Amino acid sequence: MRRILILGGTTEARRLAERLVERVELKVTVSLAGRTTAPAAQSAPVRIGGFGGAEGLAQYLASERVDVLIDATHPYAAGISANAAAAAAAARIPLLALRRPPWAALPGDCWMEVADTGAAVQALGAEPRRVFLTLGKTEIRTFARAPQHYYLVRSVEPVDPPLPVPHASYITGRGPFTENADRVLLATHAIDVIVAKNSG
Repeated sequence: MRRILILGGTTEARRLAERLVERVELKVTVSLAGRTTAPAAQSAPVRIGGFGGAEGLAQYLASERVDVLIDATHPYAAGISANAAAAAAAARIPLLALRRPPWAALPGDCWMEVADTGAAVQALGAEPRRVFLTLGKTEIRTFARAPQHYYLVRSVEPVDPPLPVPHASYITGRGPFTENADRVLLATHAIDVIVAKNSG
């Protein structure tokens, strides 16, 4: 029986695990970082928490006799992806990376790409805007520098403490979201700018 470890936390990881557990010759485990209190249900056994860097992950791979490591983490989880590559090399096992492609701009789109959240705050400008933040609760703090805007914040977990700004609303939800539902949400809140990572 081949042992598979999936570094997950994405819809793609969950769907991959669903398919792999159907194969009797595979023993699949999904690893989640533990950043949410109620992670999405998984079809395979789950371990939660970090490994202690590349060395800790390599030790886990050896002790659990993992045959294949699959990195199906978030496109912006560069740290764990680097650790996965180093650990797989140290353990001398194959590493597969499951990556979703980034969104591609289409004719008529109005995008502005920026380097980080600080640049995104600057790009919003001084005039009050109605902003939809979809960055996740750990990365929105920078927007407190621009309290003149209204913020609609969507995150998997509740934002606590809330942003120290006078006008903000919060919704929780786990994607994927439909285009129609998002159109209704944007219209309901009269959103004129979206701040998001290009994570496909």
